[in-house]
Amino acid sequence: MISLRVARWAAAVLFPLVLLCVLPVLSLGHVFPDHSEPKVGEEVLDPPTHVRIWFDGAMEPLFSSIVVKDMSGNQVDNGDGHVASSDPTLLEASLPPLPAGAYRVFWNVVARDGHRTIGDYTFVIK
Repeated sequence: MISLRVARWAAAVLFPLVLLCVLPVLSLGHVFPDHSEPKVGEEVLDPPTHVRIWFDGAMEPLFSSIVVKDMSGNQVDNGDGHVASSDPTLLEASLPPLPAGAYRVFWNVVARDGHRTIGDYTFVIK
């Protein structure tokens, strides 16, 4: 029989080591934002002509999307959100001239291996 002391040692030492080895494997395959234009939470003076998000890996164009909405929930981008053909890590949408206000960017991407990641962020035009 395993003594209580050995069982506690195993729980305190081995479990965290196993967890450290397994967690990186669980996160493989997902793509996450690296940087964006406009930046997350940025206040800009000039209305941007595009919203662009660069990810840390390639995306599946058919299953990835980006939409920009105003704070009332109305879509304000030109409806052309896509993964750039020249850069499979870039998701972008063009914008018409937008008035001052707060806007929210919603993105939904699928990595090349099929893992989905979603998110959103805001920016402000002053």
